[in-house]
Amino acid sequence: MIFLQSQGGGISFFLPLIVLGLLFYFLLIRPQQREQKQRRQMQDSLSRGDRVVTAGGIHGSVAGVEEHVVTLEVANLRGERVRIKVDRQRVERRFESAEQSGTESS
Repeated sequence: MIFLQSQGGGISFFLPLIVLGLLFYFLLIRPQQREQKQRRQMQDSLSRGDRVVTAGGIHGSVAGVEEHVVTLEVANLRGERVRIKVDRQRVERRFESAEQSGTESS
């Protein structure tokens, strides 16, 4: 009899695990995937003139875009432009796009 009673609780044993798995998915995994998708879209839509910040904290203006590399203009010293190349995946966020800065100055 004891053996038969322990078999009836199989579903009640897995139910908390299923609920916990769903909580992890909706509270941790799904928001992270959404954020990664938005970042990837932003990186793919970078264009010349966009003001961005890299993962290392470097602020600059996009001077050129290649397949995997973005050229940033980070300073203008004595009439010479200081440009660096960074991996496109290291661009964390965009402050303003070239279209926004163009419409505000007009």
